[in-house]
Amino acid sequence: MSKPVAAIRGVKARALVVPLARPVKNAFGVIDVGPLVLMDVETDQGVTGHAYIFAYSKLTLKPLVHLIEEIGRELVGKPVAPFDLMKIMDAKFRLLGWQGLVGMAVSGLDMAYWDALGQVAGKPVVELLGGSPKPIRAYDSYGVVDPVTDERALRHSLEQGFRGIKIKGGDGDAANDERVVKAVRALIGPDIALMIDFNQSLDPAEAARRIARLAPYDLHWIEEPVPQENLSGHAKVRETSPTPIQAGENWWFPRGFSEAIAAGASDFIMPDLMKCGGVTGWLRVASQAEAANIPASSHLFAEASAHMLAVTPTAHWLEFLDFASVILATPAEIVDGTVTARGPGLGLEWDESAVSKYLVT
Repeated sequence: MSKPVAAIRGVKARALVVPLARPVKNAFGVIDVGPLVLMDVETDQGVTGHAYIFAYSKLTLKPLVHLIEEIGRELVGKPVAPFDLMKIMDAKFRLLGWQGLVGMAVSGLDMAYWDALGQVAGKPVVELLGGSPKPIRAYDSYGVVDPVTDERALRHSLEQGFRGIKIKGGDGDAANDERVVKAVRALIGPDIALMIDFNQSLDPAEAARRIARLAPYDLHWIEEPVPQENLSGHAKVRETSPTPIQAGENWWFPRGFSEAIAAGASDFIMPDLMKCGGVTGWLRVASQAEAANIPASSHLFAEASAHMLAVTPTAHWLEFLDFASVILATPAEIVDGTVTARGPGLGLEWDESAVSKYLVT
């Protein structure tokens, strides 16, 4: 007789503000702390599924906690069956819409469901999905850098084995972008992939001008040169760009990726587990990427993304941008520039003493 499917007994959410070892400056400001929401989905099988999401702003922490716990009250007694639960969420929020806090809450809960299922089975999520843990090539993700003051950090990234470095642009004029890119390229050498992220800060015409100016420095990709919702603008920039265009961290759920791929918005995609629908949504996005032969990378959440990229046919790069290590019992580990999925589940276990230290009440 098969073992009964675990059922949800309760959902708890907690708000934290954690320190960042390396603040992230972009075209719109500086992220100097990490506002996180931890989710715990308790089951009747004695395991609790864990996940965390990045709230971007301390202002959204309490609304997210309240929303997640209110959703959780309606989930009590339901089987931990992620595809079924996603259909329930679709029906519940279709008229309201899936973007913003709702999408973040639904996606985070989905990750916690899969973590619980992995713990019940005693396996990492990647194995539940038919794959196996393997080293995933990662790049070290920076904000805006100063080639002089950040030289030691950049060299440390190379010493860790990273074969790719991403920096931010768009915080100044085109000459400043070129100055920084030229210096970083000289520092890291020709064999390390160098990416630049404009964080949606340019219009299509200015994006085209800057991309042309940066072409001599052999950039691996140009990320989000224009506002994420401007799919036609992305496609226009892509038409003339000598460098591949990367986007997707701000496209919501598989429907958003379907629209973007149909519009020819980018050469590469990078789903964010918190916005694409968690593990369940990622699987559907990965199928679209395979059908369109588009390389897929991850955005944030290195611990969980290592599971997903291991079963993504067009897996490209894992972004390593550490927001959670200070509250994890076993942080993600860089081994020769790679990250390997851990289990059981997503391999997430809270360091409760650290959680207590950074808890927002």
